[in-house]
This record gives sequence, structure tokens and C-alpha cells, in this order.
Amino acid sequence: MTDALAPDFKTVPRGPDLAIKQNLLGLTRAVLREKLIEVGIAEKQAKMRASQLWQWIYQKGVQDFDGMTNLSKDFRETLEQHFTVERPEIVEKQISIDGARKYLLRIAGGHEVEAVYIPDENRGTLCISSQVGCTLNCTFCHTGTQKLVRNLTAGEVVAQVMVARDDLDEWHSDPGPQIGRRKITNVVLMGMGEPLYNYENVRDAMLIVMDNEGISISRRRITLSTSGVVPEIVRAGEEIGCLLAVSFHAPTNGVRDVLVPINKKWNIEVLLETLRNYPRLSNSERITFEYVMLKDVNDSDADARRLVKLISGIPAKINLIPFNPWPGSNYVRSDWDRIEAFAEIINEAGYASPVRTPRGEDIMAACGQLKSASQKIRKSSLKREKI
Repeated sequence: MTDALAPDFKTVPRGPDLAIKQNLLGLTRAVLREKLIEVGIAEKQAKMRASQLWQWIYQKGVQDFDGMTNLSKDFRETLEQHFTVERPEIVEKQISIDGARKYLLRIAGGHEVEAVYIPDENRGTLCISSQVGCTLNCTFCHTGTQKLVRNLTAGEVVAQVMVARDDLDEWHSDPGPQIGRRKITNVVLMGMGEPLYNYENVRDAMLIVMDNEGISISRRRITLSTSGVVPEIVRAGEEIGCLLAVSFHAPTNGVRDVLVPINKKWNIEVLLETLRNYPRLSNSERITFEYVMLKDVNDSDADARRLVKLISGIPAKINLIPFNPWPGSNYVRSDWDRIEAFAEIINEAGYASPVRTPRGEDIMAACGQLKSASQKIRKSSLKREKI
């Protein structure tokens, strides 16, 4: 198919300020339109051209402008001169014995982040990162031992979804119902970093992921996990509208101050009051309280009873996470009998309390294990592909 419209741009000389090509990944529709105008696309045509590019980039996953076959040759040459749609480099891909895939991705500046794809029978969840490193210093989390290097751009956040779709050969899927058709049905912001400390970039990336003319993953299949950045919580609900998970992990301020030090800034009482005001909060859109099970730290019957009393009145489920060990950690996973007893108390109080099955432990891809400088564990059970 060829471009039947008259030329809609003029040639703009490439000056020193355009010496570095602009990556279009992560730009909002409005900014994308403005970038096209800057390189000579007529204002009357820029909105349509931006929509065409949007569909090629996010719906079809095309990685070069030559493949955008309904655009004129001259327009594609202009795009090639000024722009790119470059993905992060996959430095390493590891595949767990349970099918989980961990991607080590190199981004601008030579920094590295990790993303994890977790396949299940009726869904596929992609866990993505929002920062290189983390500032929160949660004592049970491996990522927390890596200092914050920088925030990811919106393009680097959304590109994690695109890289995984590349690897899973999923771009042939048309937008529409996801279950049974797509490999990536859910996205969780539970990787490296605190998403609400990189709010604008995360918001713009997730709006792209949700866009019906692009990747088209429903807002109810996107979960943002926060350790409790109170000022941004309600804003996220209003502007992104995704589901919310909270890294809670303790029913008292004394214990939570140690496990999740951000609690010293916004304590349990302040956090819970904010959560009660989260937009769209209902029995069908509950808040998930994430609770890592640490032996003799937060796993007693009394802890369980305090927890259900604290969250009383909040539509919620409590996701129990067996602690995933990492080199140098000082914690031990709760015994299975203790986890079951804890879950029973929560269930009897009327809250769902699924126990998260650890996935990808053999490749350090389980919850709390991601770290871009982590050891590359080699086991006979591990299949490893070097890219």
C-alpha cells in the first residue's frame, strides 16, 4: 500500500541540534505530533501521521521506518534522518526450569535493568522495572541493595514490554480479547525501583501500554506496586487508573520501619488513610497488600490478626509471598505450616490470601531477587541463551 496523499512536509536541514536522533518510543501522542512538526511535517497532516506511526510502532512492533509500508518513501526518509525506534539491547536471556524468562537489558549510558516474563496456564505476566536500582533500602529485597542510578525514561519502561513481545513473537496478534490469544496478558510494575518515584515516566508508559490503537492491555490487567509513596497514590489512580498493590509486609510501625524504611516518612496509619481514597476502589478492583513471609519476623498468628484489623473496610486481598533468598540476606522463609496458618486466619476474616508460588528462583527472577549486577547463577537445570 502506498501513500496516496500529496507531500505533507518540507525538507528541514539537519543542524547540530539534530545530530542525535530522537527515539520515538515513550513519547505521548501530543509530543510525537510536535516532533513531526519540528522536522517539517505540515500541522494539518501531523496528527494523522502521528497516528500512523503510533500504530506501526505499538500495534505492529515494526522496528525500522522502511517497514512502515503505507508511508511515502520521502516521509520514511525524513523519519530515518531524524528519528529512531530503537529497543534496549538484550544482554542476556535466562529461561528457568519453570518457564519464566528473565531479560537483562542494556539501556542508554550502558546501564542495565531486568524484566521477567512469567507464563501460567491462562495468563502471562510481565514484571517490569521503573528505575535502575532503588532508593528504598527494603531490607528483605535484593534490588534494595543496589543504589539508585537513575529513573528510566517512559520509552525505556514501555520498551520492556516491546522487547518481551519481540522475544515471544507476539506482534502478529491483533488488538482484542487477551485470554487465550496473547502470551503477555498482564503487566506488573514490580521490578527494580519504586514506580511512584518516577511517576510521570511510568504514567506516560502505561498510557501507551493501555492505548487501544497500540499494545492495548486493559488498565485492569496492569498493577502498579508501591512501597507507600503517599503523595502520588491517588494521583496514580486518577491519571493511570490501573490496579494498585502495596508492599506492606508488617502490621506494626516498628517492624515495617525496618523492613520498608519509607514507613518512617509515611507510616501505616497515613498510608491506609490514603488507600481508602484510591479511585475506583471496589470489590471488583481491590487493593492487593503484598506481604513477604519472614520466619519469626512477621509471620505469627498475632501478626495475622493485627493485619486484618488494620485493613478492615478496605476492599482488598492479601498476597502472601514466601521469602525468596538471595546472597547475603539475613532473613529466612517462613515454614510452610506457618504460612498456611497465617493464610487461614486471613481467610476466616473474609479476605482472599493466595500464596504466591515462587517462580524463576533458579535464575534469580523471583519476587525481590532482581538486581542488574546480580550473580549469574549457573546450574545444570538452567537453560541459558546468550544474545
